[in-house]
Amino acid sequence: MRVYFDYNATTPPSPEVVEAVARTTREQFGNASSIHHFGQQAKALLDEGRSAVAGLIGADLSEVVFTSGGTESDNFAIRGAAEALEPTGRRHLIASAIEHEAVLNTLRALARRGWRTTLLPVDQSGVASPDRLRELMTDDTALVSVMHANNEIGTIQPVADLARVAHERGALMHTDAVQSVGKIAVDVRALGVDLLSLSAHKFNGPKGAGALWIKRGTRMQPILTGGKHERNRRAGTENVPALAGMGVAARLASAKMGAEATRVGGLRDRLESGILRTVPGTVVNGTRGMRVPNTTNISFDHVEAESLLIALDLEGIAVSTGSACSSGTLEPSHVLRAMGFPPHRTQNSLRFSLGLYSTEAEVDRVIEVLPRLVEKLRGLTRKAVVAGG
Repeated sequence: MRVYFDYNATTPPSPEVVEAVARTTREQFGNASSIHHFGQQAKALLDEGRSAVAGLIGADLSEVVFTSGGTESDNFAIRGAAEALEPTGRRHLIASAIEHEAVLNTLRALARRGWRTTLLPVDQSGVASPDRLRELMTDDTALVSVMHANNEIGTIQPVADLARVAHERGALMHTDAVQSVGKIAVDVRALGVDLLSLSAHKFNGPKGAGALWIKRGTRMQPILTGGKHERNRRAGTENVPALAGMGVAARLASAKMGAEATRVGGLRDRLESGILRTVPGTVVNGTRGMRVPNTTNISFDHVEAESLLIALDLEGIAVSTGSACSSGTLEPSHVLRAMGFPPHRTQNSLRFSLGLYSTEAEVDRVIEVLPRLVEKLRGLTRKAVVAGG
């Protein structure tokens, strides 16, 4: 049995999505900007996809701008808003310390151009405080960016409360909702944000397709210039097959979301309780209350996460680590570090993320295999310590 518990990295596309992408590639190959029959066929597919995405997040379809995915949407939100507001003198940006690199590295790039940036801290629950945000806000704050759900620990931020604080000082509010859209109900009006990013491949759609929701009236500077695509907001010929597939995925997610959240949440809880019960020295990172239903992040004492990940992969089980391996150097999770955990805990944690095709049998397989692997790795660690004197 092969087990895939890395849905936060990407999800397997639904069969209906695969069929839509293949059919569109084969039969509706026109350029959506062309006025002839073939172009209008393509444009109709884009309109259908845009309507489906808008319905998924409670938006008007005219506010949905198609992109290549979450990273571009985050860049567009931050750079586009920052450049539009630059003439006003607002040159301060705030983001939470546990944002995705698409947000954090964009802030760093703007800092090199003279923008002042501030990271909003989180506590050990992984949640940002609206009161702390209020303390960091200034009259020249242009934008606040706080993700809706964290990709590593799954915690859901109080985005609506944070948005109210941002708006008190006249700043825009962006939320990276890549890890929440399609998993839980997301309504842009209820969140009170001005900008929201999403990505199709996180809810069983194709890679290379995403969207940025821009509240009507929000001033934005395009970051891609060229033709008049996407109502002059994002130049470039649209990826019609992928965007048609995203529309199908959005409709499927809208129909299944409530039942799936309950089902997957039950599987996640079964997995989590099973691991904590059978493997000593384990603890869940982040709040176990407000989080997306498919994610758990667990720390394993006296085990290097990369070693455990590899051992699980050899057993046919795919999970993820909060750490990243770059040029052979193990880097600690910036999320767990920002939560204030000691170095060893930032390097001994695994993320288990479930989804549409996860089963009870797969959960039980992980619970069966994990205690043996952890004990073996801990035994090797103990031997290494003894050998080292």
